[in-house]
Amino acid sequence: MATLARRFASLTLAALLAAAPPLWADDTESVTRHGISAFGGLKYGPDFPHFDYVNPDAPKGGTMSFRGTGASRTFDSLNAFILAGEPAQGLARLYDTLLVPAHDEPDSVYGLLAETITYPEDRSWVIFRLRDGARFADGEPVTAEDVVFTLETLQAQGAPTYQIRLKDVARVTALSAREVRIDFADDASTRDLIADVGQIPVLPAHYYETVEFARSTMEPPLGSGPYVVDGADAGRQITYCRNPDYWGADLPVNVGKDNFDCVRYEYYADNTGAFEAFKTGGYLFHEEFTSALWATNYDFPALDRGWILREEIADDRPSGAQGFWLNLRRAQFADPRVREAIAMMFNFEWSNRTLFYGLYERTDSFWENSGMQAEGLPEGDELALLETYRDQLPERVFTEPAVTPPVQSPERGLDRGTLRAGKRLMEAAGWRPGPEGLLRNAEGQTLRVEFVSASAGFERIVLPFIDNLKRLGVNAIYTRVDPAQMQQRQEEFDYDVVIGRFILPLSPSIELRTLFGSESAAAQGSPNLAGVQDPVVDALIEQVIAAPDRRTLETRVEALDRVLRAKHIWVPNWHKGSHWIAYWDVFGKPAKKPPYDRGIDYWWWDQEKYDALKAAGALR
Repeated sequence: MATLARRFASLTLAALLAAAPPLWADDTESVTRHGISAFGGLKYGPDFPHFDYVNPDAPKGGTMSFRGTGASRTFDSLNAFILAGEPAQGLARLYDTLLVPAHDEPDSVYGLLAETITYPEDRSWVIFRLRDGARFADGEPVTAEDVVFTLETLQAQGAPTYQIRLKDVARVTALSAREVRIDFADDASTRDLIADVGQIPVLPAHYYETVEFARSTMEPPLGSGPYVVDGADAGRQITYCRNPDYWGADLPVNVGKDNFDCVRYEYYADNTGAFEAFKTGGYLFHEEFTSALWATNYDFPALDRGWILREEIADDRPSGAQGFWLNLRRAQFADPRVREAIAMMFNFEWSNRTLFYGLYERTDSFWENSGMQAEGLPEGDELALLETYRDQLPERVFTEPAVTPPVQSPERGLDRGTLRAGKRLMEAAGWRPGPEGLLRNAEGQTLRVEFVSASAGFERIVLPFIDNLKRLGVNAIYTRVDPAQMQQRQEEFDYDVVIGRFILPLSPSIELRTLFGSESAAAQGSPNLAGVQDPVVDALIEQVIAAPDRRTLETRVEALDRVLRAKHIWVPNWHKGSHWIAYWDVFGKPAKKPPYDRGIDYWWWDQEKYDALKAAGALR
């Protein structure tokens, strides 16, 4: 009955619109395209057959399997759109979006659910025309009403990241069964809004007529994507298998993609157990994130026999903002001199030599390994932009090079000169050593700093750092919690220092509000780990979002990077411009990897390789 009512409502709306004048009778000139780019033109024309980095003849079949990862190393929910619960990995495979990115262009997206997009020069609104034949997995059509439901529901009930991401959506209106118009707020920076909103999964309104959206659940949800949930065992395993009736399999943006019949994620309690399982075929693809393991643990029989291949593949994206994030919501971190002194106590050079086998480089920028990181003194357009905020910024932003960590000796855990410099900063901030050697403020309180983590692998890195902090006089401690506790503490900002890593996009935009914006600092579950609340940072974020061209974007990101680094909100870690991967030799892959993606979704199952390994005694 609900479905019939929904269809009737769509027909009624279409009839009314046919008889009535347009809801927006303006004369704004607009264009209709098959894709959109933040800056300039599109690489692929309207009749392109497929992306250049795929094999259009890739066979379908087999099963790809990964290790399930995430902050909690477990899952208890199949609802990825709310804060409650820990969602399973891979849920994006269930859903289609209006637009999808091309992984060989930094700024462009093309239509998936959307056949065309129509928008004016100022991008203040957009009309998405949905493809005829787009269907959810239950056979119901994807309509404009579903887009309306999705955006309005996520704005009202979605996780904070969605609410902040959609705050500039002023109105969503179904113009017909296949056309939906989105109007953006009058004061919004609209350069990326069409692309960003277009990459949000579209949800089925009719499904949520009987299912509570805001509830954590293990009930497999309904989507319109290429896969459906085939089986899920909370905290252990989830398997997605291809929907044989998937409506969009032959679209140009999908040719050569999603070639596996099934994709499985296996969950393990710790890294050691996971790696042992991988070595015996418990799962087939492994990405290594630990330098010590990459340097020392790849000498097992399956690798020696050539059954497992080990590769280092290039990653042309920014290397990621990884570090120890200081929770500025805590009173002990109010003074930036305290934060700077704490950061100085991490000796990367010693850690890299002693712990990392020299495999990393030190990070100093939030946009490391890109053309957007601040260098030297500000000059030119960047200086002119920063001058606008001179009275709100420390003078050193203008008189000293962009903040970089001190280079220390790899021969000892802490340089004496660095320790003396740290003590001077602490004394200037009002912290002086007490009789037992701990720093105390004017009220006699010690400077307590608790590091919280669920990773056993980070202990070897954190503990030497804590020893150095103790030499400075900081009452530093390390607390290891289980993954579920870690997830909760991070969502509630219940930590002094937490370890985290973000991959920042090639064209920074709206996501900056959730990472560094004041609005997200108090939004439970947001990724603003440091709790940054700063009017200059907020203003620079909006400047970045509004940048009219690539050169201006890069200049504004450099200014934001410089200001964030001057605030000492983190202790930057390390980076490498590549992925470390190992996989069982049962796959085929395209001749070239897309520059801005790992490219695994374009691999395929090679039955001959699999049969050969089985015949050799592997993969029993």
